[in-house]
Formats: sequence, C-alpha cells, structure tokens
Amino acid sequence: MDNHETSRNRMRPMLAIGVLVLLALAWQLVARSAEQAVAIPAATIDEPASDARLETAVVAGGCFWGVQGVFQHVKGVTSAMSGYAGGAAATARYEDVGTGTTGHAESVQVTFDPKQITYGQLLRIYFSVAHDPTQLNRQGPDSGTQYRSAIFPANDSQRKVADAYIDQLRNSGAFSRPIVTVVEPGKTFYAAEAYHQDFLTLNPTYPYVVINDLPKVDHLKQMFPDLYRQQPVLVSDRARHAAGPRSS
Repeated sequence: MDNHETSRNRMRPMLAIGVLVLLALAWQLVARSAEQAVAIPAATIDEPASDARLETAVVAGGCFWGVQGVFQHVKGVTSAMSGYAGGAAATARYEDVGTGTTGHAESVQVTFDPKQITYGQLLRIYFSVAHDPTQLNRQGPDSGTQYRSAIFPANDSQRKVADAYIDQLRNSGAFSRPIVTVVEPGKTFYAAEAYHQDFLTLNPTYPYVVINDLPKVDHLKQMFPDLYRQQPVLVSDRARHAAGPRSS
C-alpha cells in the first residue's frame, strides 16, 4: 500500500467524525429553535363558558402531528383529529396537499367541552405553544402554503374571537416579529389518512417528532399546568370504542 492510500485510509475516520459532529450541531440548533414558546396574555374577548354541547375548533400551524399532539393533552378536549382545511374535498389527500397547490393547510379539528375550556383558551395554547404565528407559509423545517398559520372558525362568534385576539396580540408586543396568522371562515375540515392520526403518541422516538413536536408538549405542561393532562385523548381510542367489544 503506498503512502497516498495510507493517508486516505487515515482520513476516512476523521471525516466520518467531522460529519457526525456537524450533524450533532445541526440537530442541536434545530432542536433549540423548535423549543421556543412565548408567554402571551389571555384573550380579553372570548366565548363565555357555558353548558352548551361540544364545540369544534379548527386550526393550522405547520405539520399536523405536533399540533394534534399538543391538543390531545389539553383538559376539556374530547378529540383532536389531523386533517385538511381550506381546499376542496377532491384534493383532501396527503399527496395532493403536499404539492402546495390545493388551498388546503394541514389542520387539526379540536372538539372541546365549553364547560371546561373556552375557545379563547384554546387559541392561547395555539399561539403560544402549538406553533409560531410569525412564520409565513412555513413552520420550522416545513415550507409551503400547506403549512401556513390559519384559523378556520366554525361560526361568526369564533371568527370575532379570533380576529380580536390576533389584534390584541399584535398590540401587546408579545412577539418580536409580525403575526401572519390568517382567519379563513366558511371552510370545511376533512380528516387525514389513518396513518397520520395519533402520530406523536405512536412514534415518540421518530426524529422529526423528537426535534419539532415533543418540545411543544413539554411547553404545554410547563406553561399551562392547570390545562395539561398526562394521558392524551387519542383518535384510535375513539375508533375502538365506536367499534364496540370484540368477540373472542
């Protein structure tokens, strides 16, 4: 073996170590940015707590895995389902939405008990913990209109609360950059494919989840201890209950 070959062989381990160090540094930088959360004031205009039936709220803020995972840990939430909103039924499919041309955003439909939690409280969690409302058509490593920050109010009351809260937060100076969240009324929510449901809970060691999503749940627990619950409410649990007991 000549001297050049020997040198190359000695260089390979050093190059491999260098690559690993760079990857580790990149991982830490992304994780650090993903862990940001902002303390914000409660909504001054909100729907009052009531004895009404369950309500639904639909929000979008990046990949739906993390947003769903956050709201599944919120007290008063009876269901949080990943899906699509903003476009037509014919294109409410992951492959189509991923092109960024359908008008859809990856969204989460939150069903909640207004006796336990209000719409405004859900929006407070959405703005402070579930995503960064200052990122335009992107969220963390994901970019495109399908990852936009958007609220899809179910009725005029929700629209008024959402509009008022966005104005309140803009005037509060809580965020160092402008809020870009849009309010899009009159849009239908379509449930996502089964393999997207409960993704955070079912895949807690998946690298994307570890970096981008688990910090959000940690911040929910830290910033809203009175609204946090340890056991998440899962779509798969609802499906099993609806199916009823199985015969042996």
